[in-house]
Amino acid sequence: EVSEGGVKLLVNLTDYLDTGLFLDHRPLRLRIQKEAAGKRFLNLFCYTATATVHAAKGGARTTTSVDLSKTYLDWARRNLSLNGYSDKNKLEHGDVMAWLAEDRGEYELIFIDPPTFSNSKRMEGIFDIQRDHVQMLDLAMARLAPGGVLYFSNNFRKFELDESLAARYQVEEISESTLDPDFARNQKIHRAWRISLRG
Repeated sequence: EVSEGGVKLLVNLTDYLDTGLFLDHRPLRLRIQKEAAGKRFLNLFCYTATATVHAAKGGARTTTSVDLSKTYLDWARRNLSLNGYSDKNKLEHGDVMAWLAEDRGEYELIFIDPPTFSNSKRMEGIFDIQRDHVQMLDLAMARLAPGGVLYFSNNFRKFELDESLAARYQVEEISESTLDPDFARNQKIHRAWRISLRG
């Protein structure tokens, strides 16, 4: 059990390569906590839903977290209940792209931190962040409420954001302000953008 920004999170430092907590996203999680009050929050590729716990702590009206892994969703459930959050925090099991295409919800705050690549047997085809990010962001932006904000991050070193996105949306790269001092030596740990609908 570790503490961060007033919440408790479960980590596993022995059994897996991943620990359940991406340290480089601490500033983004804290930003989400600050901005979540009264908002409907959507966390895609939610992993262990640490950003969701922060959104709930920040007073989100509702949270929805989507992931393809039942193992991570179970971990997410434990993270939420560890902090006393339960019923208004929905956990959805499914392929994010397919789920987004079906969803009709509206959200004021969306967080997407996808894998670089996935070829899970539980989804159709292969997810490739460079190839698929435009389709993914268009689907997610269709669910963004007017005045809402989408935070998109990924850690593919060679990633290039498609220029067509800036023509359709308000796009601002915020990588520098989302990097923790712990990662000052390695600025390439992730890149992040704040995306909103054009006025």
